[in-house]
Amino acid sequence: MRNVILKDFPREVDYITEQPQQFPVRIEAEEQGRTHTIDVVGALHGELQPLVPLDVLVPLDDLAGKLSRRGIPDSLLALGKFGTGHQLYIPWMQASYIMVANKEALSYLPGGADINALSYEELAAWAGTIEQKTGKRLLGFPAGPQGLMHRFFEGFLYPSYTGAVVVPFRSAAAEAMWTQFASLWKSVNPASTSYNFMQQPLLSGDVWIGFDHIARVLDALRQKPDEFVAFPAPAGPKGRGYMPILAGLAVLRGASEVSEAMALIDYLTQPQTQIAAARSIGFFPVVKAELPPDLDPGLKMGAAAIEEMQSAKDALPALPPVGLGQRGAEFDKVFTDTFHLVVLRGQKPRGVLDREAETLNRLLSETGASCWQPDPPSSGTCQVQ
Repeated sequence: MRNVILKDFPREVDYITEQPQQFPVRIEAEEQGRTHTIDVVGALHGELQPLVPLDVLVPLDDLAGKLSRRGIPDSLLALGKFGTGHQLYIPWMQASYIMVANKEALSYLPGGADINALSYEELAAWAGTIEQKTGKRLLGFPAGPQGLMHRFFEGFLYPSYTGAVVVPFRSAAAEAMWTQFASLWKSVNPASTSYNFMQQPLLSGDVWIGFDHIARVLDALRQKPDEFVAFPAPAGPKGRGYMPILAGLAVLRGASEVSEAMALIDYLTQPQTQIAAARSIGFFPVVKAELPPDLDPGLKMGAAAIEEMQSAKDALPALPPVGLGQRGAEFDKVFTDTFHLVVLRGQKPRGVLDREAETLNRLLSETGASCWQPDPPSSGTCQVQ
């Protein structure tokens, strides 16, 4: 950020990083103490949401109008309103999670399967055939202690099988899904429970097919672009669930230099700045930006897989959790605990889902979180049915 992305902005920018848990705490403390040291904040959609009830975000309607020719999709701009009548943040950059496969795996694809439109059944058959023919379990997931496996359940598996995440958490469809995923796991490399980033096992050949955040497989695609293919996550009975990771830029009330803050957002959403961000941090443009021909092939591959997923007829976007504040990790734990009990320890899904649903409902009641996409809007607190 400091040496590449911000270097051509005409004013000096003091770029400060903050851990997500501390981010709203610091902003609230500054607001209460009337000590405004921050002008612009950049964070993920779910990290900006807790600032809305604090009423610390300056409406950016005029700026959004000025930037309208840049081609930011309406669906992303709508997220930046948080259900209000005002643009509270400007979309900044986006990423998602993708699948990556070693080209050696392609000859084992089920007959008639389209790698850009796979189903979970076809993924299971593919991994099963590879195991049968090679004697190795070569499908991998980031299920290590710092891995992002919880996002696979929240953004991909649950929406694909149940159409949502919270409300149908313990439904019959969820029960069937966990049973099927436990069966699929028999073809997954058992070392997956130690994988935090999938690029290393892909590069080493310990895994031939892997799922992870684009930024955590990018090294594999960059180092050996001729050996890998990138493609969308599979679809289930309800669609192709996927989790868009959207970062936004907002201006804080009390900012000492509002016009310069607006100018910085304008600069960060220019096509050439967005391409610089894609090159250096693997988050992709939200504006219409022609990716240059000299962009490395690995990055192009990742961008194409995300584009394919977003534009799929059965695409079902599922936002990361919203409204849980500092208790997001407790939400994630419900999904990883369910995975450990059902898939790794072989317990029957029904009892596990009923127990974990109580934990989930308690957490949602205590935080007062409303449902978020793709769950149907709730009039009050989101609850498991």
